[in-house]
Amino acid sequence: MKPIEFAIVGGAGYRAQPFLRIAEALPEQFRITGMVVRDGGKGKALEARWNVPTFRDLGGLLNAGKPGFVIVSVPQPVAPGLITELAVRNIPVLTETPPAPTLDGLIELWKLVEGGAKIQVAEQYMFQPLHAARLAVIKSGLVGEPSFTHVSVCHGYHGTSLIRHFLNIGFEPATITGRAFEADIVQSPGRAGPPAGEQIVKSRHVIALLDFGGKLGIFDFTGDQYFSWIRSHGVLVRGPRGEIHDGAIRYLEAFDKPVRLELLRQDAGETGNLEGLWHKGYLAGAEWVFRNPYPGAPLSDDEIAVATLLSGMQAHVEGGKGIYSFAEAAQDQLLSLAIEEAVKTGKPVTTARQPWAP
Repeated sequence: MKPIEFAIVGGAGYRAQPFLRIAEALPEQFRITGMVVRDGGKGKALEARWNVPTFRDLGGLLNAGKPGFVIVSVPQPVAPGLITELAVRNIPVLTETPPAPTLDGLIELWKLVEGGAKIQVAEQYMFQPLHAARLAVIKSGLVGEPSFTHVSVCHGYHGTSLIRHFLNIGFEPATITGRAFEADIVQSPGRAGPPAGEQIVKSRHVIALLDFGGKLGIFDFTGDQYFSWIRSHGVLVRGPRGEIHDGAIRYLEAFDKPVRLELLRQDAGETGNLEGLWHKGYLAGAEWVFRNPYPGAPLSDDEIAVATLLSGMQAHVEGGKGIYSFAEAAQDQLLSLAIEEAVKTGKPVTTARQPWAP
């Protein structure tokens, strides 16, 4: 089978690294045809490390050959212009989150989608193994139709994406209230690695209530959670027949028969296992609720999710439905912007129906 071929614009950035690692781990499935890296020195370093050609501008990349699609991995203010340029050239785009930093920017990009542009968004969280397992349990109906979720996992549009999908929310309006505060914390690791020593810094914590009318979501995030050794992630989803609380599932098999299951992670390469180091999936009792679609590859949970996006984007290019639509991602960002406004003003914010809502 021919590998999925794609290019990257913004390849020198942190967020492009997972795409490079995935292509290296699964060369029979993914191939990067080129990267736009404006800094020549960084470009040469990337070529040496990843064996991928780099170009200084978009014209050079496209003159070398048309990729199946292009990943846009650039700072938020720059992304809409680049997405537009690619759409005008009739090149499918998988853009990093969010597709635009403002509501006006989202509406302008939506016009491109209405005009036929293929624009999908690399919103990966719902495809990470544990979240995918939770969503599979919800979809099975085991806990009933969810009415409440508390998500303390990720920031902004990522968090609102999980809230919407845990609650089966599409494009319904929401009334949002929010607060933020700062507290002391021992400095956490970051993208550059562990801290050099103990230092007390300020950590910003945002909490917001998203009322969808009959369904309620709580967004709860502190900026240290991505790397911190002492700030955990948490998820609670409640329905009429049960709940999912982190890895525990409680539900009623009958009105007088409560059952408890654990989402049990399965990994190869542990405790003397010789299959190699890779994630297999999650079991709930005797049932697989998630199985890794890339068995044998040494990918992190986040990289498994990103690889899923790449495969889904290819299916979209070939005429399929798509993996994460612009409309979905725009709604995530709309809710995220509303949280920011509610926190800033201290007043409730009610979202309005937007052009991308079906």
